[in-house]
Amino acid sequence: MRIRSLGVIDDAVVELSPGFTAVTGETGAGKTMVVTSLGLLLGGRADPALVRIGAKSAVVEGRITLAATAPAAVRAEEAGAELDDGALLISRTVSAEGRSRAHVGGRSVPVGLLGELADDLVAVHGQTDQQGLLRPARQRASLDRYAGDAVAVPLAKYTAAHRRLRAVAAELDELTTRARERSQEADLLRFGLDEIAAAEPQPGEDTELAAEAERLGHAEALASAASAAHAALAGNPEDPEGVDATTLVAGAHRALEAVRSHDPALAALAERLGEIGILMADVAGELAGYADGLDADPLRLAAVEERRAVLNHLVRKYGEYGKSGKYGKDIAAVLAWSERSAARLAELDGDDDRIGELTAERDALRTELGELAQELTDVRTASAKRFADAVTTELGELAMPHARVSVSIRQTEVSGDGEDADGIEVNGRTVAYGPTGADEVELLLAPHPGAPPRPIAKGASGGELSRVMLAVEVVFAGTDPVPTYLFDEVDAGVGGKAAVEVGRRLARLARSAQVVVVTHLPQVAAFADRQLLVEKTNDGSVTRSGVTVLEGEERVRELSRMLAGQEDSETARAHAEELLETARTGA
Repeated sequence: MRIRSLGVIDDAVVELSPGFTAVTGETGAGKTMVVTSLGLLLGGRADPALVRIGAKSAVVEGRITLAATAPAAVRAEEAGAELDDGALLISRTVSAEGRSRAHVGGRSVPVGLLGELADDLVAVHGQTDQQGLLRPARQRASLDRYAGDAVAVPLAKYTAAHRRLRAVAAELDELTTRARERSQEADLLRFGLDEIAAAEPQPGEDTELAAEAERLGHAEALASAASAAHAALAGNPEDPEGVDATTLVAGAHRALEAVRSHDPALAALAERLGEIGILMADVAGELAGYADGLDADPLRLAAVEERRAVLNHLVRKYGEYGKSGKYGKDIAAVLAWSERSAARLAELDGDDDRIGELTAERDALRTELGELAQELTDVRTASAKRFADAVTTELGELAMPHARVSVSIRQTEVSGDGEDADGIEVNGRTVAYGPTGADEVELLLAPHPGAPPRPIAKGASGGELSRVMLAVEVVFAGTDPVPTYLFDEVDAGVGGKAAVEVGRRLARLARSAQVVVVTHLPQVAAFADRQLLVEKTNDGSVTRSGVTVLEGEERVRELSRMLAGQEDSETARAHAEELLETARTGA
C-alpha cells in the first residue's frame, strides 16, 4: 500500500510494504498522518480543518495492491473502476470549504463506495476502539462477527420479523389510541349519510326544480305572452276583421306561386314562403298548447320551493369548497360527498376487524421472535465458549498467561403479558428484546488466578485492555481476515515484557497480513520488518512532515531515542541492538 497526501496539515509519501511496518517519531511529529490519510481514503468524514491554511484543497492518494478476484477489486470494477497492473488507485480530495470528491480506478465515485471497499481492505484500530470495546453492544457485535453465518442467518430472520413487529405494533397502537376520534368521525359520517338518504336527492334535480320554480312564479305573464303571440300568428277568433301573420304569409305565397314558372329565382322565394307558412302554423299550434297547459298552481310552487330549500341545505352542509372558497352550486357535490363518506365509514367500521387481524399477527410475530431469539442465544452460547478460549490463548502469548476471558450471555426479565407485554417469551420467561435479539453480551476478564471474572470495563487496566483488544483482533484475523491491519497506538499503557510480547504477536500476525503500527514503544518497533520515522520541519511559514525509512545505524539510533531519549547513549544503543536481535531470533 502506498499513501501520498498533499495539502494536508502534513505532506508526505508513505510506502507501506507487506509484513510488519512500525511508524515512529517524537510526540507531535505527525505519525497519525498515516491514520488520518488512510481514514480519508476509506470514506472517513471530510474535515476541512485538515486542509493547510492557504491551500485550496487536500489530496490523499493511495495505491493498493490486490488480486483481481478480491472482493474489493470485484466491487470496484462493478462501479466502473479499473485495476492498474494489479493495483487499485484511490484518491480523495477535500476542499477548504469542506466539499469532498472520491475517485477509484480512474472513475469518479460516491464517497460511500470507499466505505464499502474499506470493509474488505483494512481494519483500523485506535485508542477509541478500545473504549468502544467496553460497550456491550460492541461486544455482542464482536461475538456475532466471530460466529459468522451461524449467527448471521437466524439474525437476518430475526431482524426482519422484528422490523415487521414494530410496524404492526405502530399501526395497532394508532388504531386503538384513536378509537374515540374514529368513533366520533363515524357518527358524523353516519348522521350525514342518513340525512342525505332521507332527502333522496337525484342528480340534476336542483337544476330542474330551479327551472320549474321560475316558470311557476311567472305563469300569468307567460300565459299572456303566449296568447298574444298566438293571436299575432293565427288571428283572434273574437276579431274577424283582424289581420294575422299566417294569412299575410299565405297571401304572399299565393301571389308568387302564380308566376313562379317564369323565373327560377322567384320560384325559390315562393318555396321559402311556403316553408315559413308551415313553420308559423306549427309555432302557432305549440303556442296554443303551451297556453292551455300552463298551470299557475300556488300549491305546486310552494312545494317546489320547499324541496329546493331542502336541497340547498344539503349543498351548504355537505358540498365542497372550490378554488373560489365557495360551496358547490349543485347537488352533485353532495352526492360525491355521500359516495366518499360511505367508503370511509365502511373503512372505519372495518377497523375492528383490522384490529383483530393486527393483534393476531402481533402475537404470532412475538412467538416467532421468541423462537428466533432462543436460536440466537443457543448459537451465541456455543460460539462464546470457543471465542473466549481463543482470546484467552492469545492473552497467554501477550504476557498475560494466567488471564482468563469468558463471555456472559444473559437476558433481562420484564413484567406484563398479553397486550401489555413489553417483552417476548424465551424459554418460558418474558424477557426484554431489541433489534439484535434478547441477549446481553459482556466480556469478562479474570486477570490472575483467584480473581473473580469482572466486566473488562471494570476489571482491566489500560495496558490489559490494549492486549485484550489485540487478542480479539488476532482471533478475528483467523476467522474473518482482511489484507491490512492498522493499529494507532493501541499499545498505550503497555510496557516492559508485555510490550515485547505485543511486538512478537504483531510480527506473527504480519505473516498472514500487512500490519502497520503507529507506536511509541521500542519493544514493539523492534519487531517490525521495516521502521518509518516521521519528522516535522518548519521553514517559518509551512510545516511539513518527512518520512524516512530507517535501516542499520539509523534504526538503532531511533530505538535508542525511544528507549532513553538519547540517540548517542551507549547503554541505550546496546539495549536497542539487543531488542533487534531478540526480534530477529524470537519473532
